[in-house]
Amino acid sequence: MESARPGRARHRPALIALVVIAATACLALAWWQWSRYESAAGTAQNLGYALQWPAFAAAVIYAYRRFVVLENNADEVDKLSPRSKGAVEIPEGILPERQSFPSAESLLAPTDPAADAGLREYNRYLAELHQAEAGSRGVDDSDTTAR
Repeated sequence: MESARPGRARHRPALIALVVIAATACLALAWWQWSRYESAAGTAQNLGYALQWPAFAAAVIYAYRRFVVLENNADEVDKLSPRSKGAVEIPEGILPERQSFPSAESLLAPTDPAADAGLREYNRYLAELHQAEAGSRGVDDSDTTAR
């Protein structure tokens, strides 16, 4: 791909043809929607589309024009870069701190249930609930809670 020479615009017939065809199609669709709106079965939706299609045609032309300007003028490209607009780093303290999650390695490591006081307390609580439920049903399940 050859670089553009400063001060000289590159003409691309295929892109120009694409823009002309797209803009013409948008204007044709606007005319079609306008004729549908004026017919006996026309609705406000047809009017809305009839007004939108010319805007789409203008957007196609603007996009092509902007493409040509950015392609031929390096100063315009520099104006769009984030560094030309000031700070690019987020200052400390603006964003909330990230939550720390355990690593995958720590989850794979075997844990000793006897060393975890919270786990022991939770298991004791579950055993009490189990005994209370078994007692209300009249079942002697004392040997299953000793695991």
